[in-house]
Amino acid sequence: MAPLRFSANVSWLFPELSGFPARLRAAGSSGFEAAEIGWPYAEPPEALARAAREAGLQVVLINMPPGDREKGENGLGAVPGRQAAFREGLEQAVLYAKALGCSRIHLMAGRVPKGADRAAVRGEMETVFLENLRHAAEVLAQENLVGLLEPVNTRITDPRYFLDTPQQAAAILQKVGRPNLQLQMDLFHWQIMDGNLTGNVRHVQVAQVPDRGEPDSPGELNFSYLFQLLEDEGYTGFVGCEYQPRGEGGLSLAPGGTVSDRGCLPPHGLRCLAPCSPQETQ
Repeated sequence: MAPLRFSANVSWLFPELSGFPARLRAAGSSGFEAAEIGWPYAEPPEALARAAREAGLQVVLINMPPGDREKGENGLGAVPGRQAAFREGLEQAVLYAKALGCSRIHLMAGRVPKGADRAAVRGEMETVFLENLRHAAEVLAQENLVGLLEPVNTRITDPRYFLDTPQQAAAILQKVGRPNLQLQMDLFHWQIMDGNLTGNVRHVQVAQVPDRGEPDSPGELNFSYLFQLLEDEGYTGFVGCEYQPRGEGGLSLAPGGTVSDRGCLPPHGLRCLAPCSPQETQ
């Protein structure tokens, strides 16, 4: 049974450092072998690729551009009238993914328009989303890339986000019917909206509920059980650390300590989130 592999989401971790290159270097120094970058577009792709390479990191996930943040956009996939901007953002995301050697792109659905009734616009937004996803699947297939859909909870994080439950995401993926579009499972969002943490997933992200803290912090989720379940089910993808860190450097773990020391992971051979001592790696 292969151990779980963890990736540092440098959009969240190492917040005391300015710029993704510095955070990538810090992630490598902390023992990570992989990283995620939410929105890498403020940095030249070559600079990010160089920093990841020098840090010994594989970049495993990026998001598509969010759209116009000043106007409150958080993704464009299901937003009526923004299809052209979605396609432009997809081109930019593919460019970055290729430069970074990253095979997965999160295709963000976006928000229900301000003042609109969710139920009234649901059909139109789903039609737009399906159209954009079919286009994305064709573009990504040409580059051997995978597009991911992530439900985002509407109870705490983003009340207007269109794609908010695992069931909705699974139904949309079934309607699109493209093998290179798959599900991204953020345990934080899934627990808040559903509490049934099962499904056929390609990428997993973790944070404790309800405060989005580290997995070893008090909360609703039993990560020891969940990580064991992922191992038992033969999950071979990465587990992205996308949480609000308590400690400096983005990790609550003391140097040389394992996650299992902090009650987060079962003790049998799972990879440490901080550098392991020789005894701990045996």
